[in-house]
Amino acid sequence: MTVSKLDVRTDDGVMDAYLHLPPGQPAAGGAALPTVIMYADAFGVRPVAHAMADRLASAGYAVVLPNVAYRTPEAGPFDAATAFSDPETRAQLGAVMQKANPTAVMRDTAALLTALDDIPEVSSEKVGTIGYCMGGRLAFSAAGAHPDRVAAAASFHGGRLAVDDDPDSPHKRAANVSARLYFGVADEDGSCTPEDQARLAAALDAAKVDYRLELYPGALHGFAVNDMPVYDEAAATRHWERATELFDATLKAAAV
Repeated sequence: MTVSKLDVRTDDGVMDAYLHLPPGQPAAGGAALPTVIMYADAFGVRPVAHAMADRLASAGYAVVLPNVAYRTPEAGPFDAATAFSDPETRAQLGAVMQKANPTAVMRDTAALLTALDDIPEVSSEKVGTIGYCMGGRLAFSAAGAHPDRVAAAASFHGGRLAVDDDPDSPHKRAANVSARLYFGVADEDGSCTPEDQARLAAALDAAKVDYRLELYPGALHGFAVNDMPVYDEAAATRHWERATELFDATLKAAAV
């Protein structure tokens, strides 16, 4: 894969982001590639996140992996297997998540989209988003915050997607969404309960959003990321199938 680092100027500083291109790209005179923004989980941009970006890029996409934790450079990335067991590390993780809140990250995403407009190898007029855990919430949030730019969004084991007492809950912007959405929900996920799922579906149905919410029976929160103790190979394989189906049907189809 070809990986290059982008320095994206935001309201709060400079966010590093990583552009993953398929083998043989960029090709001289080649068409711009359909583009997907990948939001990592709260443990940060680390080798597994780059490997996942490479895998999606190999399906024919330009994949952009932003470091939304750039406001706390002293913390992370974290070891997913041990981050919650050490009180000091857990406190650092909480600080990262507090500063990388949806409001702030959606401003960052606007800056990232502007930066992508200047890269000839990527097609940035309409993009996809994908995310995991905290990043799943951000992928959904992007569809509501940037409806003119986000054509498809995939959230896997995303948390706090539909929480009534949270002003940042992305379901509250369902009426803004024009993208096609996919939600891969872990079974018995405390951050996306059956009540949350019902609330999410009600908001999307009321807004007439094109979406699919699929339960992954037996899978736990974090099932798609292979450095997580709860990684589930069968569920992860299905998640890749669903993600490429979504992006092929929206981003690639639109380019034909």
